[in-house]
Amino acid sequence: MAEPVKHSVAVCYALPDASFLVQLDVAAGTTIAEAIAASGVLARFPEIDLAHNKLGLFGKLKPADTVLRDGDRIEIYRPLQADPMESRRRRARHKAAAGK
Repeated sequence: MAEPVKHSVAVCYALPDASFLVQLDVAAGTTIAEAIAASGVLARFPEIDLAHNKLGLFGKLKPADTVLRDGDRIEIYRPLQADPMESRRRRARHKAAAGK
């Protein structure tokens, strides 16, 4: 009988002062949410809420029910601290004021 197919994946989460990166072997058909649960990251960082934190594979947003492939790197993204558009406006105003 053939052995079940396993995929090697990584789960990562980064904070300004801490990071989490773990390699896992998961069964074929495992989803992002299932791998995150198996990784232990939710116990270590209880502030992660999979209903609110965005998830991705190699920098591309993906839903939690995405089925993983061998070599995938799951990324758990933190909420933005500032609105990117407002930050750009503030920098532009500052640059314009400095140029006068």
